[in-house]
Amino acid sequence: MTAALTADASGLDTLVVEKSNYFGGSTALSGGGIWVPGAPAQRREGYAPSPDGVVDYLRRITDGLVSDARIRQYVEAAPQMMEFLEQLSPWFEFVWKPGYADYYPELPGGSELGSTINVPPIDLRTLAEEEQHLLQPLALAPRGIWLGPKELRSFYQVRQSWAGKAVLVKLVWRMVRARVFGDRIAAIGQSLAARLRLAMKDRGIPLWLESPMTQLLTDGNGSVTGAVVVKDGTAQQVCASRGVILASGGFDHDLAWRKEQLPIVDHDWSFGNPAATGDGIRAGQQVGAGTDLLDEAWWFPAIQWPDGRMQFMLNERMMPSQFIVNGDGKRFINEAAPYMDFGHAMIEGQKSGVTHIPCWLITDHRSWNRYVIAGHLPLPKIPGAPVPTGRKLPDAWLQSGVVKTANSWDELASQIGVPPAALQETAARFNMLARSGHDDDFNRGDSVYDNYYGDPTLKNPNLYPLCKPPYYAFQVVLGDLGTSGGLRTDEYARVLRADDTVVRGLYAVGNTAAPVMGRSYAGAGATIGPAMTFGYVAAKHIANEIRTTTTESASQRR
Repeated sequence: MTAALTADASGLDTLVVEKSNYFGGSTALSGGGIWVPGAPAQRREGYAPSPDGVVDYLRRITDGLVSDARIRQYVEAAPQMMEFLEQLSPWFEFVWKPGYADYYPELPGGSELGSTINVPPIDLRTLAEEEQHLLQPLALAPRGIWLGPKELRSFYQVRQSWAGKAVLVKLVWRMVRARVFGDRIAAIGQSLAARLRLAMKDRGIPLWLESPMTQLLTDGNGSVTGAVVVKDGTAQQVCASRGVILASGGFDHDLAWRKEQLPIVDHDWSFGNPAATGDGIRAGQQVGAGTDLLDEAWWFPAIQWPDGRMQFMLNERMMPSQFIVNGDGKRFINEAAPYMDFGHAMIEGQKSGVTHIPCWLITDHRSWNRYVIAGHLPLPKIPGAPVPTGRKLPDAWLQSGVVKTANSWDELASQIGVPPAALQETAARFNMLARSGHDDDFNRGDSVYDNYYGDPTLKNPNLYPLCKPPYYAFQVVLGDLGTSGGLRTDEYARVLRADDTVVRGLYAVGNTAAPVMGRSYAGAGATIGPAMTFGYVAAKHIANEIRTTTTESASQRR
């Protein structure tokens, strides 16, 4: 949608083609963050990270897997993209979320304030008839239950701070408003996708839903000239003489392809768009495109409930009184580490022959009554509440096998299938480190990123001993936000063959393209930021190519 808005504003005839009956893709299912160092929203608040510093930061975390040209293009073009959107349409309101640090803030060029940009909530009634076509999360919150980008952290501290209690009161009021006034407020990724669509509607950019692209069209020189699209059950050849931009996501839900690339992950645990099965990547390969990092994904440890519903495991990994163990009953990483790093540790551990997929988050009854865990609010039992409350674990959780409880370490070890002596030793070691205030084994709590969802009332927000039983164990599987490998591209988002020659007329962005983040993740919004930026870059490049060609033709005629 960003590419379409840019192309339209550049005077190009533009069409967006969507395979499913819903627009928004994985963005609509996401937290909606956009990682843009130097964004106008930052500058308005007097903060401007050094572009050279950001380039150095990205160089370090990508470890030579991404060209300098692509990295510099991203750093330079991302703020321009946001400024362009803000000037293009009043639907675009971008706000900075200071304090949500980059994921490696201690590295040169990393930022403790962070560069995550968000949009405010929006009432979906503004979409009118289009609302029914906005892709919705599988687990819908009750009407009126939504959190703005700056409220989530406070909400997780509902027992520790008055700010958290104030957010809880807001949620109750929002539920009342939704019932009385019919509000249909959406935040985070839902709001971003809705705003992009509203801007498209205002500019009259057509969107074809339920219109899968089946192949790319090429001329005798191998240049892409259009695509075959099935609309209303009929295959049509759509001419796109200036360029086709593939933005169709990854192959999140093509399990056979995923198992071919990374056999260790043999379940569909992806949070990505249900329609993402790799169509764009395959189409690119069919016209000669090269690929890179197809074994990679935006990993995110998660809980899978028996009904198939996936639930992020984010704040739980940062809360103080917990540790995570593998099949040997041992810790294997700083539990609060960025989710990509945690996913890689699970994969590498699994390759060693010790079970890491799944692993188990261990906590105690005190934490259960103090912190938000798996959506449970640490509040007295509230009958009819839309989420679990009260002091008892829900019976359905225990019956599912996803959650275990025991009154001793030996009993818990038996239930999760790890050596009892090892689990006891791990618990004793963790408690000793927690009492000292420093994690000598994995340095949990040393980074301000670790601290973000920790307990601010503690000296080390991420460490506190586990106390009396009962103890609880939550099964953690390896989820993802979508695959991240894809077609090889240059700094203009042009698709490349394996020999670095350009497939003329073809561009790829988002999870259809190999990531500018390499195997890492710079900060919250490091998927959506590059997707929007390179969509903008691709459309601008097409427009500039046309102007250059026109100028050259006019010069030759003279």
